[in-house]
Amino acid sequence: MTVYFIGAGPGDPELLTLKAQRIISECPVCLYAGSLVPEAVVAGAPEGALVMDTAPMTLDDTHAQIVAAHAKGQDVARVHSGDPSLYGAIAEQIRRLKAEGIDYQIIPGVPAYAAAAAALGQELTVPEIAQSIVLTRMSMKSTSMPEGETLENFARTGATLAIHLGIRALREIERVLTPHYGADCPVVVAYRASWPDEVFLRGTLSDIHAKVRAEKITRTALILVGPALADIMDFKDSALYDPEIPHVLRPKVLV
Repeated sequence: MTVYFIGAGPGDPELLTLKAQRIISECPVCLYAGSLVPEAVVAGAPEGALVMDTAPMTLDDTHAQIVAAHAKGQDVARVHSGDPSLYGAIAEQIRRLKAEGIDYQIIPGVPAYAAAAAALGQELTVPEIAQSIVLTRMSMKSTSMPEGETLENFARTGATLAIHLGIRALREIERVLTPHYGADCPVVVAYRASWPDEVFLRGTLSDIHAKVRAEKITRTALILVGPALADIMDFKDSALYDPEIPHVLRPKVLV
C-alpha cells in the first residue's frame, strides 16, 4: 500500500501530469483538497472509489482515512494543489506515515507561479534584469516565518518575488518593497490562475492595492513583484544560444 502525494497543479485539469492522472485513476481512495483542487481533477478516480474532500477535515481525520486504507491494502491518492513541495502541508503527514511505516511517494505538479507566468506570456528570469525567483509568503494568521526570512531581506536581492498568502497585506508589501524596488516597480496579482474565472491585474507597487480593492479580490491570489515583469525589449540575449560562446553541446564557435 502506498500514499501518493499528488500535485494537481494550479487548477486547470489539463495541467495535471500524465503520471498524476494515471495514479488517480488507479487508487481506490482519493483524498483531495477541495478548496483549491477542482472536482474535475479527481473525476478520473475509478468507479466505486472513496473520493473525499478534505477541506473541512483535520489532520487527524485525513490520517484516519489513510490508516483505514492501509489496513485494507488500498493505495491512496492524496491530491494537493500546485506542487506538494511548496506550502503543501505534506511534511506533517509524511512524519506520521514514517512513524507507522506506511510507504509514500510524491508526484510533482505545476506550481501557481509557473502557471501565472505562462498566462502572462513572459519569462520571470530575464538576462541581466533578474536571474532569481524568491518563493515566499506573508505570515499573517498562518505559521510564523523563520527568523531571517523577512520580506525586507528578500527585497535586498532585487529578485523576482512570488508572494503567497499576501493579498490582504498589500499595504505592508508596498511599504517594505518600495524602498528597494521603487514605487513604479511592476506588480502582477494572479487570482485563481488557470481557473475559468482567473483574473490578472497588472500595476505597480504604488497602485496595485487600489486595483485589487476595485476587483474585490481577497483570497486565492499570488503576487509577483520585480522589474522582470515589465515590458522590456532591450535586454541582452542569453548566452545559451550565443554563437560566440561555445559549451559542451556546441563546443565549436560558429562562424
